[in-house]
Amino acid sequence: MPKKETKKKITNKKSEYNAAQIQVLEGLAPVRKRPGMYIGGTGIEGLHHLVWEVVDNAIDEAMAGHCNNIEVELLPGNKMKVSDNGRGIPVEKHPQTKKSALETVMTILHAGGKFGGEGYKVSGGLHGVGVSVVNALSVWMKAEVKRDGQIWRQEYKRGKPTGKVKSVGKTKGTGTIICFEPDPEIFKDRQFNFETIVGRLRQYAYLNRGVKIKIIDSRESEASSESKESNKSNKSYTFYFDGGIISYVKHLNQGREIKNQIPFYVSKEAEGSSVEIALQYYDGFKEHILAFANNIHTIEGGTHLVGFKMALTRNLNSFARKRGFLKEKDENLSGDDVMEGLVAVISVKLKEPQFEGQTKTKLGNAEMKSITAGIMSEAFEEYLEENPQDAKAILSKCILAAQARRAARAARDTIIRKGALEGMTLPGKLADCSEKKADNCELYIVEGDSAGGSAKQGRNRSFQAILPLRGKILNVERARLDRILSSVEIKALIIAMGTNIGEQFDLSKLRYDRIIIMTDADVDGAHIRTLLLTLFYRYFEDLIKEGHIYIAQPPLYKISAGKKSEYAYSDKEKDLIIGKMRSGKDREVTVNIQRYKGLGEMNPDQLWETTMDPEQRVMKQVTISDAEKADATFNILMGAEVAPRKKFIQTHAKRVKNLDI
Repeated sequence: MPKKETKKKITNKKSEYNAAQIQVLEGLAPVRKRPGMYIGGTGIEGLHHLVWEVVDNAIDEAMAGHCNNIEVELLPGNKMKVSDNGRGIPVEKHPQTKKSALETVMTILHAGGKFGGEGYKVSGGLHGVGVSVVNALSVWMKAEVKRDGQIWRQEYKRGKPTGKVKSVGKTKGTGTIICFEPDPEIFKDRQFNFETIVGRLRQYAYLNRGVKIKIIDSRESEASSESKESNKSNKSYTFYFDGGIISYVKHLNQGREIKNQIPFYVSKEAEGSSVEIALQYYDGFKEHILAFANNIHTIEGGTHLVGFKMALTRNLNSFARKRGFLKEKDENLSGDDVMEGLVAVISVKLKEPQFEGQTKTKLGNAEMKSITAGIMSEAFEEYLEENPQDAKAILSKCILAAQARRAARAARDTIIRKGALEGMTLPGKLADCSEKKADNCELYIVEGDSAGGSAKQGRNRSFQAILPLRGKILNVERARLDRILSSVEIKALIIAMGTNIGEQFDLSKLRYDRIIIMTDADVDGAHIRTLLLTLFYRYFEDLIKEGHIYIAQPPLYKISAGKKSEYAYSDKEKDLIIGKMRSGKDREVTVNIQRYKGLGEMNPDQLWETTMDPEQRVMKQVTISDAEKADATFNILMGAEVAPRKKFIQTHAKRVKNLDI
């Protein structure tokens, strides 16, 4: 009987699947229904994706040779304005839609001059998102076109025209101006980040030599007092680089000790595509390669990057054999050896790019592997022959990297063998948790034995592990992997995490889902935290990218009045708590303030209550929103050059509110 009743429910007419259940979304309705499919999400990244889509149209005009001036302005009321002096969007009647071409482009998906016509030979906007999606996700948009001696205008509300395209004046110039306001129904946070946009526009200017790009922040009246101050001194930037990507490489290497003083550069066309490459080595150990296809940053690389790496490795090995840097008995340089300390920008432009995924993070055109490799190989061979001193400096660094790699492998194998002989790989100082499923576990990296003891006593032993560090770890910004593996503290951390390091790194073997840095709230604590972050960024970047690294936020103060006590995590919170305590009936109440300078000053119960209890604690997740900026900052803070660090400290000294010496 129960089975029959179930069967009846399934075949009920109300749940039948037929033509009536097929929903058709017309126009731009699909974009508003599923915005994440078109811009990746409705968070802060999706918000800025709107800006990139509009700016990309102006950049496409520049790549086509019709635009050399672009201006982006952040306006009050969460509005954005993008102007260019390109040809201007056509306004005449479109033969298919029977509407103005401007209205067609602005209101119909997959409409534009980049789908097989002759409007654009090369474009970054080939995926069909474009300005129509921005229009759909904007509560208001206005398009102004300077073309045919007239200024044409049309306005829209949530993707729909509020009137026809009409002439509003005369002009001698050409170009397009797009103004829009993101829809609050779609985006909870509509505050554009000035620095994020500055970074992207600077990148565009490097990639498009001879194009002037200006950004203006006109939101001063709406900014907070703190950001007002920064806007006063950095209200606008203008970017213009005659050197193009050579200037970009030099910018990335600013403040570093350079190996090849003359940067390598090539720009050449083959089979209808163009390849532009610039590279320079510095004295560091981390590679920094930026690859672009039609001005789009292909974060995951692709065929153009594969071709570049293949040619670079082959060329350096061939030249090293030819000139006697490598003897017959020596191993070839590996790909990792020739990448160490390399800063390169690769920019390819092709007519029909095939990107993997909607977000376009990887180039898939098979032909670009051989095209890039061929152009790179021929030009780099000439560079090495014509610049013997720079060639020697590059190869000396690569050969030293190979020696260090072999030494690191031996050191790593020793660590693994030693752990196996001892019966377990975990270091003795680690107080591990009983839970074995990594998703439920967290590791606290604690400064000092005293704080480590409190943390071990106060923790929840089922899922919280404690690893105390004695003193400051090695600054890995100035050390190779073989030396890093000789550090007792770093070795203990690597074994505790379970991921291994370097060539053997395996994220799937991570033993803890959350790795939490817990240091004192003083100068020494900040230094230790920076050393650990440098280690994670340089050698365990995937842990940061996948959201596994956190910074604990212990309280700065314990504030007591009578039998009542509260903790404050900032000076502002401290003042609020004191004010609240003194606003009661007894205004003469004595308020005691205890300033915590170290974790060791808290007993186990206090440490659990304030910093380790998942129900009450405050933690900051470490992210890499701008890898280029992060790379430069770590180099300034932890690199060998003193002058850039001194300038950084002088610039940011006023922001330090609590300095304990």
